[in-house]
Parts: sequence; C-alpha cells; structure tokens
Amino acid sequence: MDMRNQQVVLVVDDSPENIYVLAAILKDAYRVKVALNGEKALSIALSDDAPHLILLDILMPGMDGIEVCRQLKSNERTRKIPIIFVTAKGESDSEECGFSVGAVDYITKPISPSLVKARVKTHLTLYDQNRVLEAEVSKRTLELQMAFERLKSASTDTIQRLSRAAEFRDDDTGDHVIRMSNYAAAIAQKMNYSLDFVDKLLWAAPMHDVGKIGIPDKILLKPGKLSAEEWHIMQRHSEMGASILTGSDSDIIQIAETVALTHHEKWDGTGYPRRLEGDEIPIEGRIVAVADVFDALTTKRPYKDAFPDEKAFGIIIEGRGKHFDPDVVDAFLSEKEEILSIKQRYQNGSMFPASPLAANLGNE
Repeated sequence: MDMRNQQVVLVVDDSPENIYVLAAILKDAYRVKVALNGEKALSIALSDDAPHLILLDILMPGMDGIEVCRQLKSNERTRKIPIIFVTAKGESDSEECGFSVGAVDYITKPISPSLVKARVKTHLTLYDQNRVLEAEVSKRTLELQMAFERLKSASTDTIQRLSRAAEFRDDDTGDHVIRMSNYAAAIAQKMNYSLDFVDKLLWAAPMHDVGKIGIPDKILLKPGKLSAEEWHIMQRHSEMGASILTGSDSDIIQIAETVALTHHEKWDGTGYPRRLEGDEIPIEGRIVAVADVFDALTTKRPYKDAFPDEKAFGIIIEGRGKHFDPDVVDAFLSEKEEILSIKQRYQNGSMFPASPLAANLGNE
C-alpha cells in the first residue's frame, strides 16, 4: 500500500517504551507519527501533514495531555481530530476530565493490542464518516445558497415587473423611483438603521405607488386640477397598493406594503388615508415621504417645471414638523451632498436594481 494514502495516527507519550509499543501495534495499518511532549504534539497536529487521530497520554511533565487536548479543541484547524486518551489504571479522575475537554475515548494501560486496534479503527471510521457528512452538508448548503440567490433573482424580477406596471401609467422614464428609492436608502443609513433594513427599503420603495394601477386614466393623466371627487378617488391608490402587496412572506414586500399605505401620511395628522400622526406613521413611510416629495419637486412634469434644488430643500424645511418627521428631515438635510449626487447620477436612468415606478405627485 502507498504510505501516502494511509491514515496518520499521532502517538504522544513521554515514555519512549510506550511509544514503541503503540507504534508497533499500529504501523502495519497506519502511518504513525510520534511526539515525546505536548509542545511537539501541537506542532505536528498543526502541520500540513496533520494526523487523522491522536493517542494521547494524560500524565506528562510540562504540558500534560489535558492541556494538549484543550488547545487542540480550541483551534479551528485541529478541533475535529479525534483524541483517545491513554491512561493508567486508577486514573478515573483524569479520564473524566479528558472527556470534558473533548476526548472521544480512552485506553487503559497496560494496553491490549486488539483493543487498541479496535478503538483506533472505530474512531477513524467515525471520523471519515463525519468528514463525508460535513462535505455533503457543505455541498447542500452551497446548493441552498444558490437556490436562494435564484429565488431572490426571481423575486427582484417580480418587483421590477410590478413596479413597471405602474411606471408606464404616468411617467415616460421612471427615473423618479430610481432617485427617490436611493434618497430613501441614504436617509435610512444616515439615521443608523441596519444595512439590512436600508437594502430592503431600497427595494421596497419603488412599489410605493403601485396602487395607481387601479386609478382610471382620466384621473391619473388629467393635466389640470382634480375635482374633489376625483381627488378622493386618487387618494385611494395608497390603500389599493397596500391591498395588492398584502399577505406576502417576503420582508421586502411587507415593507413595500407599509410604504404604499403610509407614505402620504403627514406628521401633523393631516395626511391620508388614515390621518396617522407623528410616530403612529411607520418609519419607512416617513422616510419615503421626504424622498418622494423632494424628487417630485425637482422633476419636470407636463404640468410644471422642475423647482431649483434650493427651493425644493426650502419646501422640505418648511414642512419639518408639519408634513414631515423632523428627524427624517434633519437626516435628509445632513445628507444634502449625497442627495444631490444621487440626483445627478440618476438623471437619465440608472443601474438601480428595481425597475422604475412613477408617482403622480403633481396632484398631491
């Protein structure tokens, strides 16, 4: 048999005689390495040619077997190597301590050759089985991760298409939702929300006006001022959007549902559809409200020219504490440079992951 293909057993004992006996028992079936002290045992275990199993004497001068085992089990590279303690009769306390630090078995001196062979074979077989199982688990984990990525891709594709369904109702380019979604993410990040929440809000915000799918064209596309009855119908898009998005297990869709329902609520309680006030409005709705209005103000529409940036910032400031959450406005203003960078970057389309969804805020 090619020695390079044999499993390696490390025998650790401060007695050369004990090492000789154990090595003689195992040498025909395994490649045997030896160490006369704990330090040498650790060095061999951490080498490129590491052992598959260790026979370890407990009572040794200097670093004893218990400490060697403890260090091996605390190291990621060596913690899975099975360790069998070799003890003298009457060392029951040492045996118990050995199990507590991670040993898998023990052999009592004077040793029985048949017992040594049987114990070593059993634990090497278990070790190999565990390695195969871990490899299979790793493979399955990778497959699940890939499946998750495919599912995520399919989910984001659904978001893109859902957003697109509303986008083409009242906006030719859809740049609005690209910018406002990035504005919302910048605000959330400035307010120290988790990166996970920031990312989900970035994906959820494009669906804020998906309910406009249910608004008749004669109202949605009307160039002039809406009548009271038309405005009442227009306001229903918030609840329509939430209804479209409700019931999903996806965190992103759940946030999108909240955004769709609440981004037209106002801090002072005069918004719609439920006239929520202050902290009654979920934070995602409060954040998107600022991002949505700012982009509507700075965007040219058939019924109005784009406001200059400074005028739009001024209108946001005027709405602080009335239309908008003061903390959200403060975060927005502190990110002014980033907001303007986003505005410039996404002026004519972008690489934003979600397809654009337009909002008709001219009638707000």
